[in-house]
Amino acid sequence: MKHGKKYRAVVEKMDLKKVYAIDEALKLVHGGKIAKFDESVEVHVKLNIDPKKGDEQVRGTVVLPHGTGKTLKIAVVTSTKAKDAQEAGADLVGGEELIEKIKIGKAEPFDVLLATPEMMPKLAAVAKILGPRGLMPSPKTETVTDKIKEAVEMLKKGKASFKNDNTGNVHQVFGKLSFDEKRLQENYEAIVEAITKARPAGVKGRYVVSISICSTMGPGLKISL
Repeated sequence: MKHGKKYRAVVEKMDLKKVYAIDEALKLVHGGKIAKFDESVEVHVKLNIDPKKGDEQVRGTVVLPHGTGKTLKIAVVTSTKAKDAQEAGADLVGGEELIEKIKIGKAEPFDVLLATPEMMPKLAAVAKILGPRGLMPSPKTETVTDKIKEAVEMLKKGKASFKNDNTGNVHQVFGKLSFDEKRLQENYEAIVEAITKARPAGVKGRYVVSISICSTMGPGLKISL
């Protein structure tokens, strides 16, 4: 793959084989803007888990102190808490009619779907649509709850869900290049702490194998554990 002049200029200032302290790496990533848009900053954590084993799945939530820089569009499926959802600032609120819209592809796009418990059996009808997109509500990610008002407010403040992929890695956006380095570091520390706490009981020995960070368009830098 041939990279552009801007990318090559950024790489020249970095040592891609070196393992950096997080503050040093953030300084380089922060100063390495390539795109005209406000690039996201991502962390990629390789874990010593077997992603095929149900008891070694890593998933959880974290409230990033400074949010991700993206305003989430939140949908709520409920028959009991519609008023709470609207008051908290949910973007889409509905019951069975919203499920039907999802089913026929007529629902407005959303980033997170919350549901009250009584709606979960009805959501089974659209599980094959929501599941592959990572949008199916689950108690494990606290997206199935009676506390809808609180859940919407937390998501608006910067609550993020994470889970391992089928290669045993967790990928998470933790800010934008427009954030200063201090805010990025505080968000990074929050997500790494949350992933560490989500260690499955069945994992023996070393849990976190490696960590790297990058901006959307930039190269990855290895971070010391």
